[in-house]
Amino acid sequence: MDNLSHSLAGLALSRAGLNRITPRATLLLLLSANIPDVDILALAKGQLTYLEIHRGPTHALLAMPILALESVLIVAALCRQRLPWFQAWVVCCIGVLSHLLLDWTNDYGIRPLIPFSMQWFHLDLNALTDGPILAALGLAAVWPWLSGLVSGEIGDAKKSSGQGIAIAVLLFCIAYDAGRYNLHKRAVTQLESRLYSGAPPLEVAALPTAVNPFRWRGIVVTKAAFLEFNLNTLSQLNTESADSYFRIPTTQSTASARKTQQFSYFLYFSRFPVWSVQPVALNDGSGKRIELTDLRFGQPGQGGFHCVAVENEAGGILGSWFTYGDGSSLGWTDPRSKH
Repeated sequence: MDNLSHSLAGLALSRAGLNRITPRATLLLLLSANIPDVDILALAKGQLTYLEIHRGPTHALLAMPILALESVLIVAALCRQRLPWFQAWVVCCIGVLSHLLLDWTNDYGIRPLIPFSMQWFHLDLNALTDGPILAALGLAAVWPWLSGLVSGEIGDAKKSSGQGIAIAVLLFCIAYDAGRYNLHKRAVTQLESRLYSGAPPLEVAALPTAVNPFRWRGIVVTKAAFLEFNLNTLSQLNTESADSYFRIPTTQSTASARKTQQFSYFLYFSRFPVWSVQPVALNDGSGKRIELTDLRFGQPGQGGFHCVAVENEAGGILGSWFTYGDGSSLGWTDPRSKH
């Protein structure tokens, strides 16, 4: 999830009653609910390094008590205040756990079993920025202020602590994801119950959209192609409405690209890797532009998360890149050229 949602979740947890456990609970929860994303520091070493690190060690269950302790130490140092260490640490563990749970619900996923396993876990329930959840948490955040305005208008000096609305919103988020789980199951069932070119699918996925819980991005994997649908769980699936991306067989070009650091890691990361190979003019002849994207985050030349490589006529890779952008500007000129 985005960091605003994580922060608002930490604030709601504090107002729901955790602020009674220890002083500075709100600050502790705001920090601990975001601290797993300290891995953003890896971006200083480039986008590929960040991709490799993000939602890795700092999102592992074994890191939770350590990150919680670091949160306590930072708040104690900032506030120059002696805290009840165990209570503060427990509160921060809850904050870190809230971060992992929220990230688990989306289609990016987390790797909670590091260092024992590098497997990704994703529930595919919520978008990276999920509109209903963000709106509900935002309401819980501003409610005391809104209730204060209303109280002032009617002459009632009593101001809401926000506890009731915070508890209600947290329960709403749980109920919302329970509903999303059932809708996701229905979407997956729709995709699995159809034949595609006369054959059942090899794999399917229903990926969440940001606003409407009834709308999903359906991904179907067949022997020949990846199919992408705009799926509505309130209506029947139209199997003729898919965008198709052919699964090209392994060639010398794709095999060469696989050996680069960028493509090697990205293939581990990707769930639905879509390849494209196109001719490109080089200084000393013709070559090929090789592109790889994960259909979760975009299509070739669109969306985000792309690997691009340029190969010469001899099959050598002249340059390779990973970008969080659409990759549309990469690989069309000879990387040996001076600009």
